[in-house]
Amino acid sequence: MSKFFIKENASVVISGAAGQGIETVEQFLTRIFKNSGYYTYSTKEFMSRIRGGCNSTEVRISSKPVSAYVDRIDILIALSEDVFQHLESRISENTIIFSEHKNNLDSSLKVVDIPLAKLSKEAGGKIYANTIAAGLVFGLFSIDFSIIELELKKIFLDKPAEILNNNLKAAQIGYDLGQKYTNDNGIEIDIPKNPEAKDNMLVNGTDTVAMGCIAGGCNFISSYPMSPGTGVLAFLARQADDFGIIVDQAEDEIAAINTGLGAWYAGARAMVTTSGGGFALMSEGVSLSGMLEIPIVIHIAQRPGPATGLPTRTEQGDLELALYSGHGEFPRIIFAPGTPQEAFELSQKAFSLADKFQSPVFILTDQYLLDSLYSIDSLDFDSIEVHNHFEKTNQDYRRYELTENGISPRGIPGYGEGLVVVDSDEHDEEGHITENLDIRNKMVEKRLKKLDLIKKEIVPPELIGLELYKTLIISWGSTKKVIEEALNSLNDPEMALLHFCQVYPIHSSLKDYMDRAENLIIAENNATSQFGKLIKLETGVEIPYKILKYSGMPFSVEEIVKELKEVCHGCKQL
Repeated sequence: MSKFFIKENASVVISGAAGQGIETVEQFLTRIFKNSGYYTYSTKEFMSRIRGGCNSTEVRISSKPVSAYVDRIDILIALSEDVFQHLESRISENTIIFSEHKNNLDSSLKVVDIPLAKLSKEAGGKIYANTIAAGLVFGLFSIDFSIIELELKKIFLDKPAEILNNNLKAAQIGYDLGQKYTNDNGIEIDIPKNPEAKDNMLVNGTDTVAMGCIAGGCNFISSYPMSPGTGVLAFLARQADDFGIIVDQAEDEIAAINTGLGAWYAGARAMVTTSGGGFALMSEGVSLSGMLEIPIVIHIAQRPGPATGLPTRTEQGDLELALYSGHGEFPRIIFAPGTPQEAFELSQKAFSLADKFQSPVFILTDQYLLDSLYSIDSLDFDSIEVHNHFEKTNQDYRRYELTENGISPRGIPGYGEGLVVVDSDEHDEEGHITENLDIRNKMVEKRLKKLDLIKKEIVPPELIGLELYKTLIISWGSTKKVIEEALNSLNDPEMALLHFCQVYPIHSSLKDYMDRAENLIIAENNATSQFGKLIKLETGVEIPYKILKYSGMPFSVEEIVKELKEVCHGCKQL
């Protein structure tokens, strides 16, 4: 085999059938590389089945922060024969493949035979193949084996000694192979370590959404499980005792949102977490929130639809669902974090604004953001303050008192002398049902007034790049880091990214940013440019160039680079 060089950063992909422990390897690799002084990032793609099929996880290893998916595969560990067809479009002549399944492979490919079945048997059984694979990667990078040993002891602390010893043996077998192939096969990896990486946190999007909810004072969650939103429910359930959180696994999504509204009415700070198909059942509850003026925080973890669609894949297809859900007219807020830090900050902010404006607040994520594993500096816990926006009632208390700004004083049953009357029909200031048309007009106007106040607290978009841009790319949610790395790769000072982590209401600065651009491009993980349509509705501007993907996979850095080059070639920019 000729010399094989990897510099700056590496893309390592481990792929095999469901049930072969691909996710376990991912977690093991990222922790060891972080503890060894590398920045890491990983993302996975998997089929909706318990066993079989073909899944893969990509782990990026770098001396600088990385947070985006790439098509490129530098090192591929293939645990089953189906891998080659599954990843065919990503395997190149620059990929080095480790596998015992090499029949019918193109002779031009770099393939190293590893007898995994035989080696796994030596380690104690085929279940240890994934540990051998991980050890092989560590050996290629010459990781200090004591770090690997320490991590394995942590992982198997509560397991029988035999399991720990077999995993240590498997890791050593793989490690020795990696060292051998590095020395004998001309594999040279030159990625400098960065000591700052050791102090980083390893988190996925699910963790940071859930932590943000806790930071926002969430003490009640009612949900019906639906991937990929279930992770937030599971995280809060694990933390329930430490943070005083009541966890209710409801019988269905309708019950979940109504229970959440009841919890807010009683003085709790509640949320629901679901995905598009589950949220579809909650739309009447969103209207109920609007009419009762009771807050609710709704986390929608987007995945491809319609119906069950691709239940384990990713898409940005539910913006319009969140925007137009519920009947009637009332204000709402929609956040769409693009990084773990944004997920934490916006989830916390969601509770604050829901409480303050007595309105539904949405957190839109997707499978890509939630399931990816990031190495980040820290999360800002110190600046967080939780304020409850309810007051002690008196005997003359009126729940829907007409006020100048549209926000009525919110009372809690039993906190004070007043009655807290609410009703899902139109009501008067005291909360009693009415069909008085004059009162109806006043109540509609009162509820809509709150939108003016909400607009004063919109999170502004972030401009990434120079102010003197000619081409402006607009993104929202999880596409942020992929586009940012693509722009860094292109290194064109006349191109900039405008990223939105709040997609409704839209910040008033958008029009000015667009007016300054010669060329406008929007990139979205959906088929119809849902945010682009909302921008046109709000500003009257049709964005002419759209980069859209709706296969169920996220954008890769290479795809964005290619698309931008093609679009800008037409604009005569590159």
